[in-house]
Amino acid sequence: MPRENKVVSETPARGGAEPVSELTTNRLSVYLRCLSVLEAAGVRTISSQALAEQFHLNAAQIRKDLAYFGEFGVRGIGYYVAELRRHLRQILGLDRGVRVAIMGAGNLGLALADYGGFREDGFEIVALFDTLKEKIGRRSRGGVLIHDVRDFKKVVRRENVQVAVIAVPAAAAQLVVDTVVNAGVKAILNFTPGAITVPRGVKLKSMDLTVSLESLSFFLAQGENSE
Repeated sequence: MPRENKVVSETPARGGAEPVSELTTNRLSVYLRCLSVLEAAGVRTISSQALAEQFHLNAAQIRKDLAYFGEFGVRGIGYYVAELRRHLRQILGLDRGVRVAIMGAGNLGLALADYGGFREDGFEIVALFDTLKEKIGRRSRGGVLIHDVRDFKKVVRRENVQVAVIAVPAAAAQLVVDTVVNAGVKAILNFTPGAITVPRGVKLKSMDLTVSLESLSFFLAQGENSE
């Protein structure tokens, strides 16, 4: 039977050999989605080679990544899809559920709050925050209550918030991030453009949509120039 080992990014794996990179954990997320598709289709077992071929992955990389966390394959069978999916959810911490607060109840914040895919993947949006009095006390279409940002620390403690999503104007972003950090939240997903700093011990991931669009624009421009 596979061993149950919980390992988080940037910590030693399997006896402290070497730290698990963020690229590895990113690939685990990809594998988890692939396994979810297979389980929904009724597939019970699959080899690393078949998994790689079906989802355009690298079989050797799959085996290497999984080896950080234990022995999951069975000789002559491959991986049990449901079992491996369960283990990956445990490794990524999704089995216990992750409670999320969104800073900013504008169009982006409200859209994120009501996105149903988060709950399906183990993330529960428990609160929205804003500074505008006319928004405070209202709810998103999905029913998430909008709180006064001044009550953030109190709500964090009550709702056991673990992740904060930043969806505020750039000028306010650093101040909001500081509020989040001061409340004890250690994981932040930032959708606001510009440089944001956090102290050591806090994990910040930034998603700059403009940079992504500019990269796509560059790809299109290069294609036009090559014609």
